[in-house]
Amino acid sequence: MAPGRIDLDLGRAPGTDGATAAALRRSDRLNEGADDFPQQLAELTRFLDDDFPDGHPYRRIHAVPGPVQATSPGGVQSPHRPPLWLLGSSGFSARLAGMLGLPFAFAHHFSAQNTVPALDLYRESFRPSGVLDAPYALIGVSALATDDEKEARRQVLAAALNMVRLRTGRPGLVPTPEEAEAYDFSPMEREFVDSWNANVIHGTPDEVRTGLDELQKRTGADELMLTANAHGGDVRLRSYELIADAYGLPTPA
Repeated sequence: MAPGRIDLDLGRAPGTDGATAAALRRSDRLNEGADDFPQQLAELTRFLDDDFPDGHPYRRIHAVPGPVQATSPGGVQSPHRPPLWLLGSSGFSARLAGMLGLPFAFAHHFSAQNTVPALDLYRESFRPSGVLDAPYALIGVSALATDDEKEARRQVLAAALNMVRLRTGRPGLVPTPEEAEAYDFSPMEREFVDSWNANVIHGTPDEVRTGLDELQKRTGADELMLTANAHGGDVRLRSYELIADAYGLPTPA
C-alpha cells in the first residue's frame, strides 16, 4: 500500500495491558512506566548509526542490517537506516520529538481531543536537526468509505462495539454489522459509541474526502495515515480504494 517506503516508528506504549507489559519487561511491577524511553531511544539511534563512542561497552556491537554490513566483504545492504519517527498520543512524545528534531506521528484515531494541543507543543518545542529543518507531523485517522452512507454507519457501529468490549475487558474480533445492530447498548455504552464515532470520518467517498480535508486544515498535519476498522478485510480494502479514487490516486490493478 506504500511501495518503496519503510519508516521506523517508535513509541512508549507497549500496545497491551499492564500485566502483559510487565511480563514483556520480565518485571512484577505492574505500574512501572517507560520513564527511560528517551535513554532507550538514544541507545537505539546509536545502534542504527553504529556510532557508540570509543570505550563504550557497546562499541564493538554492530546492528544488522546497518552501516557495518555495507562495509563487510560481500555486503550489499544500504548503509542508510529507515526514517525514524516518534509516535505519541499525549504531550510527552510531542515535546521529545520536537526537541530531537524528529518527525512526529500522533494517534488522532484514539486521542482526538489531544491532537491540536500535541501538534502545537511539537511545533513549539522543535529544534532543527540533521534530520529536519522544520517540524513535520503526521496524524493517524480512522476513516471508512463505502458506496452508500447507510452501510458506512453500519460498519462503524460494529467497530465501535469492538471498542466498547475492549475498553471493558472483553477484547475480541470486530463483530459483524448484524451483531452490532442486535446488541443492546447501555446508556453509558451508547454515549461512548457516539463519542467514538464522532472522530471516525465515514460515509461516501466524497464525504470522507471532505472530512479528511477539513481535518488536515484544522490540524495543519503534513500527512494523514488512514486506518479502517471493519469486520471484513474486503470492506477495509474497498474503503482505501474508494478514498484513493476520490483523491485521484492510482490503485493497484
